[in-house]
Amino acid sequence: MSIFLSESSKVIVQGMTGSEGLKHTRRMVASGTDIVGGVNPRKAGEQVDGIPVFGSVAEAVDKTGADVSVVFVPPRFARSAVEEAVDAAVPLVVVITEGIPVHDTAAFFARARRAGTTRLIGPNCPGLITPGRSNAGIIPADITRAGRIGLVSKSGTLTYQMMYELRDIGFSTAVGIGGDPVIGTTHIDCLAGFQDDPETDVVVMIGEIGGDAEERAAEFVKADVTKPVVGYVAGFTAPEGKTMGHAGAIVSGSSGTAQAKQEALEAAGVRVGRTPSETARLVREVVAGG
Repeated sequence: MSIFLSESSKVIVQGMTGSEGLKHTRRMVASGTDIVGGVNPRKAGEQVDGIPVFGSVAEAVDKTGADVSVVFVPPRFARSAVEEAVDAAVPLVVVITEGIPVHDTAAFFARARRAGTTRLIGPNCPGLITPGRSNAGIIPADITRAGRIGLVSKSGTLTYQMMYELRDIGFSTAVGIGGDPVIGTTHIDCLAGFQDDPETDVVVMIGEIGGDAEERAAEFVKADVTKPVVGYVAGFTAPEGKTMGHAGAIVSGSSGTAQAKQEALEAAGVRVGRTPSETARLVREVVAGG
């Protein structure tokens, strides 16, 4: 089992013929992902490393049965690319692109919600990986192995660090949800998925300063999650009133601070580390029954 992505997932890449798209397509293929096509209207009919390029998402889905699309399209074209995937009813669309205007993200998010057939992950995210089975995005496949930890994270870099620190235990699925103000899949969506996944024993949740996503996730954990959850909130040393890294990491007064998020999570029974390494140690204690 896994959440959202498995060895049976058939993946297309929008923007596969670009430099980033091609580089990461090759990495995904090397890690066992079933890449069945790319999409580029100007290069329809061509092949890249034996992978066919289609003129539209609808054609790619029709010809290959694809159920996942990974989007590497530049920011100014991202909205139309995602909306095309939504209109083609692709069940899972992973938007890697960084720098998409928030109003564009809001527009394609609303379109996906209205359609009710597509789960969005991202934008501005590293994607997700079910180690040894499938990898949709830019997460390195060789830093961990399959196991029974579920991971959901706002931060790409911290996703990689946590996967590496706990590589001897391994992961069922790791999901990088992105740190923009508007995102598709949330901490709560992933927590619900891991709660229902019989091959996930413990969940690691990585958040960061800004917004109230972690506080809302804490409420969900308290009400609906019975598996142990370990958390980390990036930004304990960040100055107030500054945008730190991700576009969503804005602190207003005491709202959105790392301390406030830690308190909300701990009140819900989540053990929270002050550093990534301490968080990994807490996960080890949980796995060991401590």
